[in-house]
Amino acid sequence: MVQHQLRGSFSIIDDCSFRVSDFDMLPGGSNVQWWGALGDDYENLTSGFVISDDKLNSSVYRNDSFNVNLLQNVSWDKVKVVSVWDSSMASDFGHVVLGKNSSIVGDLEDQPTVFENCKVLTDSYRLRWTLNDKENWIDIGLESAIGIQNYMAFGWTEPGREHDHMLNADVAVAGFTEDGIPFADDYFITKYSECIKNQDGRFEGVCPDSIYETDGGSLGSADSVNDTRLVYGHRKDGVSFVRYRKLLRSSDKKYDWDVNVTEKRTCIWALGMIKPPDSIRPYYLPQNHGKTFGHVHVNVSEKVNDCYGPLDADDKEDQDVVIADKKEPLVVTSGPSLHYPNPPNPSKVLYINKKESPLLRVERGVPVKFSIQAGHDVAFYVTSDPLGGNATARNGSETVYVGGPEVEGVQSSPYLLTWAPDRNTPDEVYYQSVFTKKMGWKVQVVDGGLNDMYKNSVLLDDQQVNFFWTLSEKSISIAARAEKKSGYLAIGFGSEMENSFAYVGWVDVNGSGRVNTYWIDGMNAQSLHPTNENLTFVRCKSENGVITLEFTRPLDPDCDRKQRKECNNIIEPTTPLRVIWAMGAKWSSDHLSQSNMHSVKSNKPVRVSLIRGSAEAEEDLRPVLAIHVYSQYSGLAITFLGILFAVAELRGFHLGSLHVKFGILTVLTGCIQPINAYLRPKKPVNNDPDPSGSLSRRVIWEYAHAYIGRSAILVGVVALITGMKHLGERYDDENTIGLMWALIVWVTGGVFVFIYLEYVERKRRRATVTRSNWVLGNGEDEDADLLRSSNGNHGEKESVSSEIQLEPVTDRYTII
Repeated sequence: MVQHQLRGSFSIIDDCSFRVSDFDMLPGGSNVQWWGALGDDYENLTSGFVISDDKLNSSVYRNDSFNVNLLQNVSWDKVKVVSVWDSSMASDFGHVVLGKNSSIVGDLEDQPTVFENCKVLTDSYRLRWTLNDKENWIDIGLESAIGIQNYMAFGWTEPGREHDHMLNADVAVAGFTEDGIPFADDYFITKYSECIKNQDGRFEGVCPDSIYETDGGSLGSADSVNDTRLVYGHRKDGVSFVRYRKLLRSSDKKYDWDVNVTEKRTCIWALGMIKPPDSIRPYYLPQNHGKTFGHVHVNVSEKVNDCYGPLDADDKEDQDVVIADKKEPLVVTSGPSLHYPNPPNPSKVLYINKKESPLLRVERGVPVKFSIQAGHDVAFYVTSDPLGGNATARNGSETVYVGGPEVEGVQSSPYLLTWAPDRNTPDEVYYQSVFTKKMGWKVQVVDGGLNDMYKNSVLLDDQQVNFFWTLSEKSISIAARAEKKSGYLAIGFGSEMENSFAYVGWVDVNGSGRVNTYWIDGMNAQSLHPTNENLTFVRCKSENGVITLEFTRPLDPDCDRKQRKECNNIIEPTTPLRVIWAMGAKWSSDHLSQSNMHSVKSNKPVRVSLIRGSAEAEEDLRPVLAIHVYSQYSGLAITFLGILFAVAELRGFHLGSLHVKFGILTVLTGCIQPINAYLRPKKPVNNDPDPSGSLSRRVIWEYAHAYIGRSAILVGVVALITGMKHLGERYDDENTIGLMWALIVWVTGGVFVFIYLEYVERKRRRATVTRSNWVLGNGEDEDADLLRSSNGNHGEKESVSSEIQLEPVTDRYTII
């Protein structure tokens, strides 16, 4: 089996024919034939030949049996591989390898999908097995038409148990990792719940056998109790298939039940979503299976085959999808072929945005930018031919839409290419290499989409989420699309998860898209407080695990801000909006817990300028604030040391000189600043003035803090100058006057530089849109705001951030 769920038995009848029995295959291409080749590698298969006039273009094959005659010029000594081949796509659906003397290779390595028995559990779930009682093992194959994020479970119940079959059941849980790697592990069920640690420090629920024998969730002793061994697994045409081997009589008597091959035993099965490992639970967690579970009676020694035809999944597309954005170029590179969607494949294929041969989706009328960095031996082009590779020489009807032999580049010197598909572009074309066939894959050309529906879009941090918006007079329409498969997508307005408003989109168990809103005031599940924002035009959908959420909301909610927290969630278009995101495996409308933890999130917020339609890195002023505080205390420490040295030199403390008076005044103003900072009042909500109309305590404090600090600098400079003068008078030093004038010149130069920079800054501010008072998620930046503002006036904060990037406080226990 390579594609189209092809499965069957092949036998040679004589020199001119062969027989195929129990043959399954989903509908294929337009020209599917029996194909011969000298080997099963890419070069041999693609240079093979037709061996029979018989076609395989039936709608579907279900346990069919038939004979096939070879062409007159074909003999078995010329054929080493027999393949079901789609000539139009140069695609291998499945094949058999013939050994010496025209015998068929028949070991497990070459036939991992073949079993002696098959039993139907549901219309979309099948159990296959092969028994070897003499060697004490049974090979089990679990096969189901499910999503790649789902698990398959099967196992034996506790002997003699008539009810609650899942309790104390010995089951295998199989599925695929986020990287598409198959797994099969041994689990034991002690409770109807996820695997959790109880108050006694013991694990309970649906847990791996190895967890029960470890301390703290470490998997160090997994080999001692895990008697389920992965043999093979694949994910094809939307169908998951995992083959594993299990001992019939295990040495693990705590968590494994012996299988008596002569009796009928009750077995359980289930399908459901699975949560990937994280830092807290380093193992896969089967989630609630809903209604997809049951039990069945099986005697493994009896011959059973009630599976009729291949499984047919509704959604057969599993490869990654890249959606073109009109602002961000698609980076085209080349790399090894690992999961190419149309086998056979060359050793090197094209990657787009680090994804191997993805389905590329573009929109008519929207220019697509490519940054070609695939190497000087790979020339990129978009063609009507599905194979590419100088197709014009063999396909006179090929149409080249963009690109050609000259379109090649490397990372240090990429080739920039722009393509604008129009209304005459077919719904499906292909991106390929000019020099080598089958390096690329499909381009899906669609009418309209988020880029057409929204006026602005930006890529958020790490280029994992696209953010779209359109501003109206009193509302804003927002959309966000994940660029990675996940169970939910969350976007938040704020500098970090804590103290932010969040929007979470997911698809529930009924297949309905949901968008919920929250206020987050902590770093755990209990800190997510559902809100009731006035959202309209709400939509959420998931395509191959890629989630898109959309909604429209008012800029300024018309409700009581004191009664409802979400009423403070104001969006001011002239203020850059801080946006963060997170993705995870599972979400629900209630009962949030650690199972809803994110698996990936943004590393830093992005400031989105809603009016200009751009995104900028957040300016991080917290290190500057730290320098400000440390410098303040260091200056005070040096000043006190200076006083001690003066007292020691003068053998007492005298107030007669002008220098001493200015020095004492400098110390007093310097000491006032840390005390003033300690007494700093909190910002009023939304920076609104007091109800009486007077300035708020916060604004008064900011003026006082700023002007006392400036006064301290001025008094300190005077103290320095008078000190120099006093030094000259005391020791009759001729150089003192020169040093004093040098100090005056240095201070004066600094003042002029400050005045010039202030003038340039104010001129730049007047050239930009005046910034509003309200900034979402700005609670932790009070000191940064004070440092930004030269005079404590909130109305003159910057509207353009610098290129310094903000690194938010991270916590691995954050929920979204």
